[in-house]
Amino acid sequence: MQAYDRSLVWFRRDLRNFDHAALYHALRQSRAVYCAFLFDKAILDMLPRADRRVEFILSSVKELAEALRGMGGDLIVLHGHAEEEIPRLAAKLAVDAVFANHDYEPAAVQRDARIADALGKDGTAFHGFKDQTIFEKDEVLSLAGKPFSVFTPYKNAWLKKLHAQDDDFYLKAYPIAPHASRLAPAPASIATQVPTLAQLGFEPTNLLQIGIHPGMSGGEQLFEDFYDRLGRYHEAREFPAVKGSSFLSAHLRFGTVSIRGLARQAAELMRRPEGGQGAATWLSELIWRDFYFMVLHHHPRVAERAFKPEYDAVQWESGDHADELFAAWCEGRTGYPLVDAAMRQLKLTGYMHNRLRMVTACFLIKDLGIDWRRGEAYFARELTDYEMSSNNGGWQWAASSGCDAQPYFRIFNPVTQSRKFDAQGTFIRHYLPELAALPEKHIHAPWLAPAGVLQQAGIAVGHHYPAPVVQHDEARLRTLARYAVVKKARVASEDLDEESEVEDESSARD
Repeated sequence: MQAYDRSLVWFRRDLRNFDHAALYHALRQSRAVYCAFLFDKAILDMLPRADRRVEFILSSVKELAEALRGMGGDLIVLHGHAEEEIPRLAAKLAVDAVFANHDYEPAAVQRDARIADALGKDGTAFHGFKDQTIFEKDEVLSLAGKPFSVFTPYKNAWLKKLHAQDDDFYLKAYPIAPHASRLAPAPASIATQVPTLAQLGFEPTNLLQIGIHPGMSGGEQLFEDFYDRLGRYHEAREFPAVKGSSFLSAHLRFGTVSIRGLARQAAELMRRPEGGQGAATWLSELIWRDFYFMVLHHHPRVAERAFKPEYDAVQWESGDHADELFAAWCEGRTGYPLVDAAMRQLKLTGYMHNRLRMVTACFLIKDLGIDWRRGEAYFARELTDYEMSSNNGGWQWAASSGCDAQPYFRIFNPVTQSRKFDAQGTFIRHYLPELAALPEKHIHAPWLAPAGVLQQAGIAVGHHYPAPVVQHDEARLRTLARYAVVKKARVASEDLDEESEVEDESSARD
């Protein structure tokens, strides 16, 4: 272990002062450790001026700064371009090394490589660490030494690796407090003032009004609430009107919670009768997150293209009519209540229930015939918990073009989904109050309701609530025709596909 006199920890999507890999290693290896966070203009300049994520980050940075000061350190807060500001700050502080946790998005990987090169020219080391995943990159591979493309074999290998060591070997926390005496306050010549939202060029949103609490304290509060419900997670998670989810996704995205801590709690609860199945299901969701990080690492092309190349041949709807359909989907006026309620939830809160992410994505792709990349980009703009790997993985799953995706001929019926997962119409009524007076039998498909029922509810389809923009049965036939090009390509490569599937499944059995 190399020893340094002075080091800098660059916080990014890991906004906490506990169980922090880069901070731990810097403290262990250095006499004095400075801490910094950068509001990166390369990222911020692309965002809408009212963006809940910026407020979430800003509040979390404030809390982190206070926490570090309470430990005797400080947080230097910068606003600029990372490739300029980080090497400049390292030179000002005369540090020997910069420590940071890994980021797996292609642009971030390239940015870090350029910064490491710039630091290296000045004789400053750059060290990266795993922190936002349990297993990363090449840590979980098939027996053939290849990355998995099917989730279940990956999950089995992931769990096998986890349990091959002592229970806490991979989930053990990185203790910060015992080494906190090495945290250094910022020099007087370097500003540590956290900028205001206006100084960053952004406007206030409704983040706090809708009950989202950023920072470490917000993450802790959410998990404490979820822990009491975790044992029932497997039963409640599919229903958007039920408080079944953890709602921790934004905290995972910005690292105000520790993935190791969450996985450790799930693993412990799995061994108890009252929490076994629920905790196991939730741990599986955390493994999906690792899976998509792994896919993005090994196949960065998925950020722009289909994981299965033959799906890039699909011809999507385009032109004015397609734009009108896309706008109707974005604005929650497709005429399908569950889809519209979900899209309004997203617009109002920056959050969407996971089941509804699948429903709305499948509707855009397979009912409206719109390119999945347009929906992916819209979610990327609106979701507070936006994470490229998971967002891309989810959209490619819906488009049937990704790893372990649903078959292209499996097309969600939005009315069936509505009746199954919001049977009483509770979620729909909350976000579509114009339909509140409809009985549950008819709220899932208002255009099919008898005239008398609509009249009694005071609803005229096409006036108070839109008529369906497409007919599902007709759209399904168009989708099957659209994907015919994929079927032909898959037949041509059938032997190769079958071979790869057998390989993955044999890995799982072993």
